[in-house]
Amino acid sequence: MDVPPLPTANRPGVGILWMLVTGLFFVGVTATVKHGAQDLPAAQSAFLRYVIGLAFLAPLIKPIRAANLTRHQVIMFGWRGLAHSIGVILWFFAMTRITVAEVTAMNYMAPIYITFGAALFLGERLAIRRILAIGLAFVGALIILRPGFRELNQGHFAMLGTAVLFAISYLMAKQFTGKISPAVIVGMLSIFCTIGLAPFAIAVWQTPTMAEIGWMALVAILATAGHYTMTLAFAAAPVTVTQPVSYLQLVWATLLGLWVFGEPVDGWVILGGLIIMSSVTFITIRETMLKRRAERAVV
Repeated sequence: MDVPPLPTANRPGVGILWMLVTGLFFVGVTATVKHGAQDLPAAQSAFLRYVIGLAFLAPLIKPIRAANLTRHQVIMFGWRGLAHSIGVILWFFAMTRITVAEVTAMNYMAPIYITFGAALFLGERLAIRRILAIGLAFVGALIILRPGFRELNQGHFAMLGTAVLFAISYLMAKQFTGKISPAVIVGMLSIFCTIGLAPFAIAVWQTPTMAEIGWMALVAILATAGHYTMTLAFAAAPVTVTQPVSYLQLVWATLLGLWVFGEPVDGWVILGGLIIMSSVTFITIRETMLKRRAERAVV
């Protein structure tokens, strides 16, 4: 998930409020996909979402043209777009196969993969605390999946792949930090995702109904609104304040699954999700503390 890093104000109440709204928007995305994309191939649903979402890119055209991207940077954006595209396809597929709560809880694994990948590929130090947090998160994932104790379907494996591919996408975006503006990074992702999804969508294309196009348009609107309000949340308060609030999405997703889709509340999914949340929260707080120490040392 790409959120422009803005100067952070000390308004925790405002930040929490915007993050609550963000959670509702993203759960709305999940619910809309689950309801409106049941009869469409996952690749086509994802493609329609991004094609419609291109309408929101108009303000980013000027900064993208002014960025004067090098050939290497464009190629890297292309590879990132491909990884993200496949991740999105898997996410859309999982949404129609497993419960809303399972999708939401398993999606929390992405920050763990990011932490692990940063140590492997970016040379970041993997301290014992990080190792313990990563191990705890995997315990949470095992509790959600419970292999050997219940039958896993394709949706569960798709979500595991989604989290890995989204982590790869984020790590690739991290290479551009400080060199390219966040607006250009977000805009290029949308462009290359649309391009990357096109061949997959064409391969399984079926004529969508007007209702299906309408649902995918709603997905694009909700997703764009969610990214915007998340940016406002990060601008109003530190990540250590806003990040834990984002985990309320699991609560909204569980209630939505129960009330709208008739999905039973699975205590194991809730427990596993809480364990993963605890791990990610610990990593977030720890990274923020280390960043502040480094800034003080420079001063």
